[in-house]
Amino acid sequence: MRILVVEDERKIAGFIRQGLEEQGYTVEVVADGREAFTLATTQSYDALVLDIMLPGRDGLSILRGLRDRRNTVPVILLTARAEPNERVEGLDLGADDYLTKPFYIPELIARLQAVTRRVSGDKLSVLQVGDLVVDLITHQVRRGERGVDLTAREFGLLEYLVRSPGRVLTRTQLLEHVWGYNFDPETNLVDVNIRRLRKKIDEGEAVPLIETVRGVGYRVCKPE
Repeated sequence: MRILVVEDERKIAGFIRQGLEEQGYTVEVVADGREAFTLATTQSYDALVLDIMLPGRDGLSILRGLRDRRNTVPVILLTARAEPNERVEGLDLGADDYLTKPFYIPELIARLQAVTRRVSGDKLSVLQVGDLVVDLITHQVRRGERGVDLTAREFGLLEYLVRSPGRVLTRTQLLEHVWGYNFDPETNLVDVNIRRLRKKIDEGEAVPLIETVRGVGYRVCKPE
């Protein structure tokens, strides 16, 4: 999942980034409200973690602007205030949830998982293609009766592919969604990780699932 974190307190932003990245999320952090609104309206994110008090443009104004444009990206508001009116206003504007500072990172992660499942309408916690089973809650992966140990990044790559079986995803799409924008598009990072993933998922199997579409990208095949 690709998350935009909008937080101007550097220490808090750093804790959020570290906690989410350890769980396999791709995280982009900005501290200015105007920049955040530009990114949120021009890029694709799975969710926003949005502080209310920001320089440039406040979080409620950003939220209002997104919903006015019918942008339904899940938004979790962060606030240092315990005032109920502010929380009510945020929810009325279309926020999906809120957290009052200070908070625990595991709670933020649990709320992110809840709002993305609720907003997408995806009540499934398990994805399956053929005999490949991916548990989105426990991050356990099985191929038939065999357990597969993946790094957090490998899991993110596999999840993105398995969510759209049969669809070809370009290297650029994989870089943007799984790693963010911090890499040269000419890098072989995707190819290296696909090779590692294919070795863990397909090696020794009669039916390979991860396919290279030459000159385009990669996909997970739907077994006949």
